[in-house]
Amino acid sequence: MPNDFLSVIQPNAGHDQGKPTSQRALPVLPVRETVLFPHAVMPLTVGRESSIQLIQSLGDERTILVVAQRDARQDMPDAADLHQTGTIATIHKVVKMPNQSLFVFTEGMERARLGEFEQSTPFLTATYERWPDTDAAQSPELEALQRNVVSQFQQIVTASPTLSDDLQTIALNIDEPGRLADFVASSLPFLTTADKQELLETPDITARLERLNRHLVKELEVQQLRSKIQNEVQDAVQQSQREYYLREQMKAISKELGEGDEGNKDVEELRAKIEAAGMPEETKKEALKELNRLQRMNPAQPDYGMTRNYVEWLAVLPWAKSSGGEVDIRKAEECLNEDHYGLQKVKDRILDYLSVRRLKPDMKGPILCFVGPPGVGKTSLGKSIARALGRKFARISLGGMHDEAEIRGHRRTYIGAMPGQIVQNLKRVETNDPVFMLDEIDKLGRDFRGDPAAALLETLDPAQNGTFRDNYLDQPFDLSKVLFICTANQLDPIPAPLLDRMEIIELTGYTEEEKVNIAERYLVPRQVKENGIEPEGFKGEGTGNREQATGTQPVTTDTATAAVSDDRGDLLSGDAAISHSTAEATAAVPESNKPEVPLGEPRIVFPRESLGIIARHYTREAGVRKLEQLVGTVCRKQARRIAEGKTEPLTVTDEVIHQFLGGYKVRVDTEIAERTKRSGVAVGLAWTPVGGDVLFIEANRMKGKGNFQITGQIGDVMKESMQAALTWVRSNANSLGLDEDVLKDIDLHLHVPAGAIPKDGPSAGVTMATAIVSLLTNRAVRPLLAMTGEITLSGNVLPVGGIKEKFLAAKRAGVRDVILPIDVKPNVEEDLTADQTEGVTIHYATRIEDVLAVALPHTLREEQQAEQVREELLTAA
Repeated sequence: MPNDFLSVIQPNAGHDQGKPTSQRALPVLPVRETVLFPHAVMPLTVGRESSIQLIQSLGDERTILVVAQRDARQDMPDAADLHQTGTIATIHKVVKMPNQSLFVFTEGMERARLGEFEQSTPFLTATYERWPDTDAAQSPELEALQRNVVSQFQQIVTASPTLSDDLQTIALNIDEPGRLADFVASSLPFLTTADKQELLETPDITARLERLNRHLVKELEVQQLRSKIQNEVQDAVQQSQREYYLREQMKAISKELGEGDEGNKDVEELRAKIEAAGMPEETKKEALKELNRLQRMNPAQPDYGMTRNYVEWLAVLPWAKSSGGEVDIRKAEECLNEDHYGLQKVKDRILDYLSVRRLKPDMKGPILCFVGPPGVGKTSLGKSIARALGRKFARISLGGMHDEAEIRGHRRTYIGAMPGQIVQNLKRVETNDPVFMLDEIDKLGRDFRGDPAAALLETLDPAQNGTFRDNYLDQPFDLSKVLFICTANQLDPIPAPLLDRMEIIELTGYTEEEKVNIAERYLVPRQVKENGIEPEGFKGEGTGNREQATGTQPVTTDTATAAVSDDRGDLLSGDAAISHSTAEATAAVPESNKPEVPLGEPRIVFPRESLGIIARHYTREAGVRKLEQLVGTVCRKQARRIAEGKTEPLTVTDEVIHQFLGGYKVRVDTEIAERTKRSGVAVGLAWTPVGGDVLFIEANRMKGKGNFQITGQIGDVMKESMQAALTWVRSNANSLGLDEDVLKDIDLHLHVPAGAIPKDGPSAGVTMATAIVSLLTNRAVRPLLAMTGEITLSGNVLPVGGIKEKFLAAKRAGVRDVILPIDVKPNVEEDLTADQTEGVTIHYATRIEDVLAVALPHTLREEQQAEQVREELLTAA
């Protein structure tokens, strides 16, 4: 051990006293990241070869210059790499380490400024100049600054776990301000080498204390923030530990009470559900894997709730649970006839599907798409199908849906992730073969979140939906047993690939007679019940959920039978559920399900004539939704009368309708007669997304130079039809009895009223030609006549679409004669029933001459007859 110590020397503190400030050269010991202050004792590790030679070369004089390097990465520093200010130090003890380095205990004596370097090898030596402190006069400001430094230093030592409390005592016992500043600076580990070097290079005591004070204030603020953060973290940890402790106590108490572990009980319940779910083997394996993971997790973990929700979704889905049994075709037909009036083609297609289902139970479900105006019974038809099949019914509205995740679900990595609407509704109905209605499929949106229509491609494809994979579940689910039914008002917005996967079934509007039957059999009884004006003492038998036909005419087989709703007590769900016919509905309803005759007198009676007035003069729609709203308005007026004490029954007459609903809102029949009084006005038929409608074409002339003007916010196709009509008229002027130069000195103006509504399409071509010929020949078009068809330059009349919608619109408008292209005759015979065409004469045209022969009177007597009919209509109105 003695060989490990080079020496232990007591420094001669006063050997330089009395000598001039210019001293002989001293060895220079460069140090990294270290600043030695006067009166501070510091151990130094010496490992560089030059530094070891410096220590070993010292004799009895153990005084050196300790100087900090400017760049700590420099291994062989020279004079330029050292600061100009260092510390004269005395070596007290040197210990030789096993790695051949030296451990040197040094004590700083005083500041010094380096002079010239006299030696660079084997180690540096330099002259120096002592740099004593600049004495500051004792003053209150200096004393306050000194006390402030001590106080802040004490706070930092108290708050720091790495600083010894003895430092506070030492600092309190130092009276000299300069020595105090050096002691505090050397004791603070947070000061950087640059900060310490700056303090070493400050001989002015007051300035040194001020700089040191700023460092102390900054460090004190940092420590306070650190303490605050530490306390917050500690509080959170303590709360977590407390909850864990309490939870363990609850487990122990439950165990003592024999209640068992709630967590394990939940896990076992989930395990039992998974075993009973009948899910595929791969899905079951994944569910059990997640369940075992859940069992090992602490309920306080953030992932616990997410994992539990995922396992619960897998466990409760109807993987193998079906609701449909054997299909009874006769019962299904009875259900459809009970709930819906007419719609024979739709019913036949549904019954065809059910027949195939009966013969081949494992068939893949077709994708039906009901297309038609609002209020014609699309949604309620889906409910009737579900009732006929004995299946559950599910419905989602796709209108305005923009997010693809609404169909496919969110991935589990997202916070708040959930399965898509398809899976959610399957869980809700608890069967894997419901009748699933996708409402408003033509109103799907599309934006940066995805394209729901593209997500539906897999859902609605019978060849693919057997392995439908929701993003949340990430497991295949069989949708092939689901009967998907879509509804739409029009087909144009539906993407072609999606439309290709669906079978289109069109539901057009109703005639006035059909609307009256629907209102009498269903709308009136429902509104009577919903507004609380049933007869006193009324009661019924059967299911107890079916609508009762109260408040109509005296209850007969017709009205009682038509009051049947579906077994769920939800008759139309917003659309018109209607009965097929009186005879069919009577035969379809079992005796036990027919309502009992009301015990009391009806409080409100709607005669058929009154329902016809409401349908004809207060609505202008293809469906019956507005009609039901108006019937409800009349019922609410009667409810108010009863509440005011007027309990006598109310028969809804024309006068009552005017009182409750105001004057007539729609006068289409008189409008046609009035507007066609003058020549140049013809009535066309147009198709719209909400059904057909009548379209007036007006022509007028004035003096001019043969110009042709067209207005009415019309599209390019209609503009071309106008040009074609004018060209045909000019080229056939002689045959029409007109001068070939008839348009030479006049300007012609063709206008389509309702200019705020965009209009386009080729089907008004014959109407435009008729209006022009009527104007130029000064013959008014026959009253209550409408037409549709496309015209060619050679005068041929071409077929157009939407014939049924247009024809029904004409009949609603009171039209008695309709001119159609000859090529649409098969469509008329197939799509229109005898009841629908009753009262309307259909004329078929091959050429425009055929149209003019029917539309325009050719003799004075015909003109007088037409005028007489027109006057009778206007007088009656």
